[in-house]
Amino acid sequence: MLIAVVLTFIIGYLVIVFEHPLRLDKTVPALLMGALCWAFITLGGDDMHVMNHLHEIGEIEGVLLHHIGKIAEILIFLIGAMTIVELVDLHKGFAVITNRIKTTSKFQMVSLICILAFFLSATLDNLASTIVLVSLLRRLVPNKEERIWFVSFAVIAANAGGAWSPIGDVTTTMLWIGDKVSTMGLITHLVLPSLVCLILPLLVARQLKAFKGNITLAEVNTDEAKLDEKILGSKRMLAFGLGGLVFVPIFKTITHLPPYVGMMLALGVVWLVSEFIHPQEEFEENQKYSAHNALSRIEMSSILFFLGILVAVAALESLAVMGPEGHEVGLLSFLAEKLDAAVPNQNIVVILLGVLSAIIDNVPLVAASMGMYTFETDHFMWHFIAYSAGTGGSMLIIGSAAGVAAMGMEKIDFIWYFKNISWIAAIGFIGGALTFIAMHLTF
Repeated sequence: MLIAVVLTFIIGYLVIVFEHPLRLDKTVPALLMGALCWAFITLGGDDMHVMNHLHEIGEIEGVLLHHIGKIAEILIFLIGAMTIVELVDLHKGFAVITNRIKTTSKFQMVSLICILAFFLSATLDNLASTIVLVSLLRRLVPNKEERIWFVSFAVIAANAGGAWSPIGDVTTTMLWIGDKVSTMGLITHLVLPSLVCLILPLLVARQLKAFKGNITLAEVNTDEAKLDEKILGSKRMLAFGLGGLVFVPIFKTITHLPPYVGMMLALGVVWLVSEFIHPQEEFEENQKYSAHNALSRIEMSSILFFLGILVAVAALESLAVMGPEGHEVGLLSFLAEKLDAAVPNQNIVVILLGVLSAIIDNVPLVAASMGMYTFETDHFMWHFIAYSAGTGGSMLIIGSAAGVAAMGMEKIDFIWYFKNISWIAAIGFIGGALTFIAMHLTF
């Protein structure tokens, strides 16, 4: 049954990687893989043992319940964050920021977009910020051939910005909720490498023909924008939405409660504010601005994908195999020992993880690394894993949630991105990685 579990995971993983050629939503193999891995462990009977969180042999039901509890923390957190973002978007809160961009210089425009994406993704997440910026760029850069260059750099900036924030990327959120990193630890160790990951591509952009000269800005109806801000309460929703998300790490620091509790509080407050902005007397009109509508817009398929993947990785993490010292250890811990023996330099291992995250979804990679290693909280390796998994995906358009969203919205060709953008993203990724290593060697 051990072989059946491993084969199920490998086959499921391959189907996820090739979801586009197969035209099959990756949620389907993720859910099947998660359920079947645990089914095979159960069917293995007395020959199959599982390790609990104390690294001891435990009952299958108890071990599975423990993992489901940890996974639920992540999913509740993500549902809350997605709903807040959708509420702000429904009230056109992000337009308060984007309507202020007036420059006509192409390089100034890409610089502003990248800076906005960098900080916006740290507050929201890289996926949401990319969707917001693509919508903005459609208004500011009418020519699609010009626009895809700006969108591609927005993807690089969003992934770089998401890497140094506990709520900026799913993988950093996983590490944060799993007590592998702290909020301040993540920020202080990764802000500089992430900035380098952004600045180097911008320096390259300055020399590119695509960013020389001026663009013709589309007309922005100022009166309509002001009316939206007044009627929809755009400024208030933006302030409460961003404030709520930023408050979550502060709430965790003050109360020491899990992050999802703070997210529940933030969502409750933002939801309450949205109800007061639109009194119930105008019920039918207000439905499109309601939290119920926001909940219907969040990507539940993504939530279910994370559920399937994390349940499957938990099966591999828990599955007991005979270790080199003659005692049973979790399968992922066993693989970590083998990997360390084959590649003694852990920095190279983490950089390879970043390269792999451009090809393979970074969620299972980080989930697997969390099961493989037992470093203490805020160990430099956890920060390096957060950086590599978060920014490495920029090297291919399919390598990150932000890239996939941009690809879908703008129909960006995989080969075009590979020829024109991948090498630029790789320069930023390697530059940031070397900066992180240098910081560790220095301090």
